[in-house]
Amino acid sequence: MVGVWPDNRHQAAVLRLLRDGGPSSRAELVDAVGLSRSKLGLEIDRLVERGLVDALGPAASRGGRRSSVVRIAATTRFLGIDIGASTLDLAVVDGEMRLISRLTEQTDLRRGPAKVLAQALELASKLRADTGTARFAGAGVGVPGPVSFREGVPVSPPFMPGWHRFPVRETLATELACPVLVDNDVNIMALGEMHAGIAHSFEDFLFVKIGAGIGCGIVVGGQVYRGATGSAGDIGHTSVDPHGPVCVCGNTGCLEAFFGGAALSRDALAAAQSGRSPRLAERLAEAGTVTPVDVARAAAEGDPYSIGMVRDGARRVGQVLAGLVSFFNPGLVVVGGGVAGIGHALLAEIRSVVYRSSPPLATGDMPIALSEMGDEAGLVGAARLISDHILTA
Repeated sequence: MVGVWPDNRHQAAVLRLLRDGGPSSRAELVDAVGLSRSKLGLEIDRLVERGLVDALGPAASRGGRRSSVVRIAATTRFLGIDIGASTLDLAVVDGEMRLISRLTEQTDLRRGPAKVLAQALELASKLRADTGTARFAGAGVGVPGPVSFREGVPVSPPFMPGWHRFPVRETLATELACPVLVDNDVNIMALGEMHAGIAHSFEDFLFVKIGAGIGCGIVVGGQVYRGATGSAGDIGHTSVDPHGPVCVCGNTGCLEAFFGGAALSRDALAAAQSGRSPRLAERLAEAGTVTPVDVARAAAEGDPYSIGMVRDGARRVGQVLAGLVSFFNPGLVVVGGGVAGIGHALLAEIRSVVYRSSPPLATGDMPIALSEMGDEAGLVGAARLISDHILTA
């Protein structure tokens, strides 16, 4: 797969099956693809000849002539790039979407796209050298803001000055010499959860990211739904109180202005400085600042004010989610992102509001669960994003 696309839909189907299911016998692939054994054999032979598939040897006997086992070529490498509010996270992923190597560095999106992307390219070069990768088959990129998926550019991202309509896809594709796709970070996290997380067996689900921003990845029929212009799922800028604080987007009372990472840090700092939270005041004296992580720890230790902040924010998230559940009727809701590290106190309140406010038919068999992948969801999802593109014939 290194720099090569499948020739037809049958080859693409074989590669998708090997990506999602791992090594398979030719006989198993015949059953799944629906071609005759001879025709599929020719397509697999072509894939082997082109270095897209490896032959592993004979399979277990099913009676008659023994089949052989094949897998996606061991040399296949994708690059996942997850651009966060304050971190750059990159990983090399193999053809089955398993992480091979990973690097993380602090960054500052306010430095502008040219400097941040140059930093990402330096990390990509290190990963390429560390893994002995000659060339990436493709790269997927997650950006923490609205993205025009068709054009591969951010569009008016609230806390990313200078990024509006910057050619992220074109810049990276030129430097990396491979296909590149760019999407909103919550969409790639949803893809990661679908591939290797608790959403693996669900075709219709919501992935809610609560981090520096708040967003929702919508998966319908196993595909990310982006809407007409790519802004579907931007729930962080849903108004939950017209008299609330001013949001970075310029509106008032947005969900994100109440419970995004910056809002939680703001409220935690105020609670520490006023003495309303002795535990956060201690942390402020020790570190000079307080973060959402400090709120999570204080809540876990029983700090009443921190528990109240978590419950209030989770209640607002639950109110927005209840409307989405009533409208969309997902099979599962997954909650992830940095603030989701607060854990079960957050989850319990969200569940309480959603189950109480949504119709029983919509919630009767619908789990609401914390992501078990953490920040790996974005990296796996970024690789899955570009892999899906390449393997669509």
